[in-house]
Amino acid sequence: MRVDVHAHVWTDEYLDLLEGYGKTDTADQRGMGAGLGEQELEARLTLMDSAGVACQVLSAPPQSPHFADPAHAVRAARFVNDQYAEVVARRPRRFLAFASLPFPHTDLALAELARVLDELGMAGVCVTTSVLGRSLADPAFEPVFAELDHRGAVLFVHPAGCGAGSAQITDFRLTWSVGAPVEDTVAVMHLIRAGVPSRYPRMKILSTHLGGALPMLLQRVDNQYAWEWGTPDLPEKPSATARRLWYDSVGHGHAPALWAAVETLGADRIVLGTDFPYEDGDLFRTAVAYIESSGLPPPQAQRVLDTNATALLGLPTASS
Repeated sequence: MRVDVHAHVWTDEYLDLLEGYGKTDTADQRGMGAGLGEQELEARLTLMDSAGVACQVLSAPPQSPHFADPAHAVRAARFVNDQYAEVVARRPRRFLAFASLPFPHTDLALAELARVLDELGMAGVCVTTSVLGRSLADPAFEPVFAELDHRGAVLFVHPAGCGAGSAQITDFRLTWSVGAPVEDTVAVMHLIRAGVPSRYPRMKILSTHLGGALPMLLQRVDNQYAWEWGTPDLPEKPSATARRLWYDSVGHGHAPALWAAVETLGADRIVLGTDFPYEDGDLFRTAVAYIESSGLPPPQAQRVLDTNATALLGLPTASS
């Protein structure tokens, strides 16, 4: 089954709620055809069919319910998760969802995690690459990682849209074109540096955009981590840990980027992603088609397109 693991939904009602709590960047997600109105959903399904995509896993980042006020965070998280659960219930063959959590409030996040996985049947949870300026590897978040590890659940990590906290990115209008893959790279390296994947090996971490710059940097990191990091108590080289994470295939149709990710991270660790609605129309179809037209050996292309996501999400296969 061809599953797109990187697709978004934002309703005006949800964005209005976030804006009422002080978010100032919701305009970027409005009017993009990513709502839950019947016309928008039918257009999305038609587009999915045109690319051979059977199912999408919906997620809310970068408009995540992360607020310093715990009441705001909980209200926004429950609101968006209930919206997602409703659309999945309406079209269970076409949609799954990654739930949002009320970070940075760990106890509240654990309570919502239990609700969305046990009661709403979500496919996993999602988080931004940093949370209100805090690293995803902040020890305060580890109880959530421990629970995800206990459940063998997916943690989908998506850029926050903060330019990795650098004015050198944001002040030059590079927040998404350059900043997003930088955030991907930094977040994964923070997790590896902190030993999170090694200590929680059953938690399935899924990063976006082919892991950002990881395919180009992992050999450099391996060569330098001992002296730069002071040889921390890690059980393996950073590249070995990186190859146990998962990465979506969003590469904007650029075959050399896909090749680099497959060669560095492994064809079995890349899953189909489109980044809808940012990739819409022909761009959406290219996000799927380029995997086969890239020149990857057909068995590798098939794994990326049709096999890896079902393994990641624990979905039934045609032979099961």
